Amino acid sequence: MAETSASLIQFLPLGDPEVRLFGRTARARAEQVALKAGLAVGGSEDIGRSRILADMGFAWDPAWLAEMKQRPGSVLMLNGKPVMAHLPAGTAGEGLATPGLEPIDGRTASLSYFELRKRERPFVMPLDPDDPLPVERALYDASYKGVTDLLTLYLWRRPAFWLTRWAAQAGMTPNQVTLIGLLFCVAAFYFFWVGQYWLGTATGFVFMVLDTVDGKLARCTGQSSKWGDVFDHGTDLLHPPFWWWAWLHGLGAAGHQLEEVYKGGLLAVIVGTYVLGRLIEGWFKWRFKMHIHVWQRIDSQFRLVTARRNPNMVILVACLALGRPDWGIELVALWSVLSLIFHSVRLAQAEGVAARGRKITSWLDAA
Repeated sequence: MAETSASLIQFLPLGDPEVRLFGRTARARAEQVALKAGLAVGGSEDIGRSRILADMGFAWDPAWLAEMKQRPGSVLMLNGKPVMAHLPAGTAGEGLATPGLEPIDGRTASLSYFELRKRERPFVMPLDPDDPLPVERALYDASYKGVTDLLTLYLWRRPAFWLTRWAAQAGMTPNQVTLIGLLFCVAAFYFFWVGQYWLGTATGFVFMVLDTVDGKLARCTGQSSKWGDVFDHGTDLLHPPFWWWAWLHGLGAAGHQLEEVYKGGLLAVIVGTYVLGRLIEGWFKWRFKMHIHVWQRIDSQFRLVTARRNPNMVILVACLALGRPDWGIELVALWSVLSLIFHSVRLAQAEGVAARGRKITSWLDAA
């Protein structure tokens, strides 16, 4: 049964500093994030309801809202100052200074981010109206997946920040960024198809960066939505096999034609292992309520290089630089098989552990 507005926890921002974070005022952005967290925004304080009060003179990781929802009677502190408090219904409080609240030290607390597949200390920091950039960087970093591939994590992390910031200031929505990225994705397919691999790589690179920007823009501005999630992740899920097919098709135009049956075999291996790998991930998540990439440290480390789009593109571009795009697609097929073997073994090991009555838990939860 859906919650009514009157039954939701209230979110009450205190103060309205003249500063904009990712194109929105700090207060408006906090209210948008609160709405996404399932809180009621607007109206005067109702002491008959549970409510979360937040000092807008501070910036905080959005994960704190989800945490504070579960911790009535507590107050988040930073250097002895109250930042956010959850007052239970019926508490005739004195704002953030309400006595008897359980303090949470924002300098030492750590949380587990199931959806973002990481565990780290969520940030809490003063908001300087004259210099919002450190807060924007902290918000952006807080939205980043801790378990992902090498390119996303290291190569374009900083460029994607500046693009995310610019898109927010320009008033762009995450879905608009996804749509623009999709156009570059299709362009990359075409260039690969006709054997113009460097043009395909360039347009594909733009798409891959925008694929990071749209998700970060959604989280940093509080504009995430079910449709946006389906649009973004649907594109991510479906396009890689088409790129590898186009790469194989373009070999003839690039002067590196392979025998047709052999090309068909390579494509079958790449697509087949991709589908099976995704099925293994889905089964693992259904069975153990976590991503396979966060079970143990080795799984997170292997996620950096496993046969997904970005690591595969590294292989393809390296061989392209050597003038052998045919070697590249052959190595992608080989790496796809090896990655599938790794994940299959890991799934079998997890099933073995579970069969012995031991619970499968993420190494991040114990970090």
